[in-house]
Amino acid sequence: MKRTAKQAFDSSPLLAFGAHPDDIEFGCGGIIARETRAGRKAHFVICSRGESSTHGTPEVRTAEARKAAGILGASLEFVELDGDASLEPKAAHAIKLAAIIRRVRPGVVLAPTLVENQHPDHPRLGRLVRDASRLARYGGLAKLRAAPAHAIGPLLYFVVSQEAEPAGVLPVLMDISDPEVVSAWTSAMEAHASQLSTRNYVELQLARARVQGLRAGVEYAQALYPNDPLVFDSLMPLTRSASRF
Repeated sequence: MKRTAKQAFDSSPLLAFGAHPDDIEFGCGGIIARETRAGRKAHFVICSRGESSTHGTPEVRTAEARKAAGILGASLEFVELDGDASLEPKAAHAIKLAAIIRRVRPGVVLAPTLVENQHPDHPRLGRLVRDASRLARYGGLAKLRAAPAHAIGPLLYFVVSQEAEPAGVLPVLMDISDPEVVSAWTSAMEAHASQLSTRNYVELQLARARVQGLRAGVEYAQALYPNDPLVFDSLMPLTRSASRF
């Protein structure tokens, strides 16, 4: 039986981009854990090795990222662009990321939000991923002809820090309350030990998830922000909202 487009996207990998070795874990690690434990493949693309970090060498941070991805059940690759704190929105970078999208062929793509009030690499990477997602579907782009064109499903933005939440945009809240999911997410964040020496980022992210959970009427939730309106084939999957009417 031929699969529908919806079924194809339901079984396709989840692709997440991070500017630094810990961004994905802190920003959407609970969501990744939930998806991989439901049987979905996940792949991380990290666009620096934390070269400009105050704590932790690139070698240490690379090892931490590999450990954290393993805990979350995701595969991982590093991409060399401009380096930590030097990322620039170049067409060549977007094409390089588009080639990865064509290779992985994801249904859903996750990237940092475009809000400026955060580490400057985050919104720049978000824009590059947005551009790459478009370029990946252009069949005539000569530099990408090595792989077939691919159109992703939704592009969703995650938030590493509260200041990066887009103003006036209602999020998609993902329920991550399963204790096994929370445990895996916590362990993945703790794997980035070099970044925890001055601030308890783990408790910060867990507290944010508890607040989002209170908003949604669950124990823990994480927010994603759609780049475009989400389209559904039916109202049947829409069983909950944050408001209790």
